[in-house]
Amino acid sequence: MAFTFVEGGVCAAQGFSAGAVHAGIRKNHDKKDLALIFADRMCSAAAIYTQNKVKGAPLIVTREHLQNGRARAILCNSGNANTCNADGLDIAAAMCKSAAQALKIAANDVVVASTGVTGQPLPLGPIKDAMPALAASLSTGGSGDAAEAIMTTDTKEKSVAVSFEVDGKTCTIGGIAKGSGMIHPNMATMLVFITTDCRISADMLQRALSTDIQNTFNMVSIDGDTSTNDMVAVMANGLAENEEITGEGEGFTSFMSALNSVTVELCRMIAGDGEGATKLIECSVKNAPDEKTAKTVAKSVICSSLTKAAIF
Repeated sequence: MAFTFVEGGVCAAQGFSAGAVHAGIRKNHDKKDLALIFADRMCSAAAIYTQNKVKGAPLIVTREHLQNGRARAILCNSGNANTCNADGLDIAAAMCKSAAQALKIAANDVVVASTGVTGQPLPLGPIKDAMPALAASLSTGGSGDAAEAIMTTDTKEKSVAVSFEVDGKTCTIGGIAKGSGMIHPNMATMLVFITTDCRISADMLQRALSTDIQNTFNMVSIDGDTSTNDMVAVMANGLAENEEITGEGEGFTSFMSALNSVTVELCRMIAGDGEGATKLIECSVKNAPDEKTAKTVAKSVICSSLTKAAIF
């Protein structure tokens, strides 16, 4: 399926804006640490979460909010994962409420994410105090600021977008990501936020995402450790005005191809920016009797410390 790489990250699609500020969660005052992505209208929404048995409070709150398959905003802080804290759920819910008040939307239409150190209380005060400035920072050119604000040990921003066609309508899908250490199959210490103006139902959006990650984010490994706060979330606002994708067919195939082009590129960026990494390893398996065997062989190669040491 044809697609074209374009600029703009999560703001490449129509109807999305993004912004970021330094709220004071991180001690480094030169680093933005609070990001916001906002949709002009209600979106179909879907997400995938870490398979780790311990899950961060933001994931639990987000999963509750997305039960109806709808969202309008994504709020994310770096510097503190809000995980293994007694009041974590309350803090995550309060973050959503604060963003909702600033944006004049419902709190359960906010996706919330956090990344950084675990087991440390996340202060709500700096986040609430920064919310008016954060909302004011929203712009259609703000994807880069948002990408910077979600970084932790990353050394570079991770952003990509593509345009493609569905029913003769030009659609765009874009994403930003963070991820550098604690990366292992079934995601880990990665946050990925994707936006699209393609018209697609929440059920098919979830299906597309759930299918895609099996061969993208769940096939990346850096250091063999998994994590607690991993999330891939996507919002689709339908502004491209293609016929709504509600089942399989040409439209869904085109969307899946475009989604995969975005996620594969982000995977390469995440693996290439691994903590201490000097090379990006890609393993290609040919002539395997089936996909399961091919995946097993590929993972045994890319997860081998000896192989990685030899290539280094």
